Formats: sequence, C-alpha cells, structure tokens
Amino acid sequence: MNTTIKEEEGKVIASFSGRLDTLAAVQTAKDVQCVIDSDCTDVELDCEELEYISSSGLRIFISILKSVKARKGTVVVKNINDEIKKVFEMTGFNKLFIIK
Repeated sequence: MNTTIKEEEGKVIASFSGRLDTLAAVQTAKDVQCVIDSDCTDVELDCEELEYISSSGLRIFISILKSVKARKGTVVVKNINDEIKKVFEMTGFNKLFIIK
C-alpha cells in the first residue's frame, strides 16, 4: 500500500495505490494525519490505483471527511473501481462522499 499526498491548485490530493486492508491501514492512517490536522478545505481522494478497501480503510476515509467538513470543506473521491464502488454503495458511503 502506498499513499501520496500533495497540494495542487489550492487543494490537497491524497492518492492511494494497492490494497488498503487492515494491516496497511495503520501506516495509511499515519500518512493521512497531516490532511486531518491541516486547515485545508478542498480534499481529493484519488483511488485510481486502489485495488481494495477494508472497513479499516473506510474508517480512514470517514476521519478525513469529518475533519474537512468541520472546516466547512468538501471531500471528493475520484476514480474508484467497480469493486470499491460496490463497497461504498453497500455501506452508504456513496451518500456521504462526492464521487467522481
């Protein structure tokens, strides 16, 4: 699992690649802590190379969403594959996040 965070055109982009399973979630949570702690209001979660997401990974996404919404910002999830899209639909995350 690899997480890359960059700032571009006034927004923070977190890109995920690999499998965001329970084992990878520990490091990923540390990697995205800077997004949670920052004052950014425009966050994009790029999942183009994300192969799988577990409930631990979903908790990371919801933590980001809660912190950004507290700052009256928006979180956009981009480029999810069909398997992850199904997980989002089953858990109701498709109603919480803007998905593009």
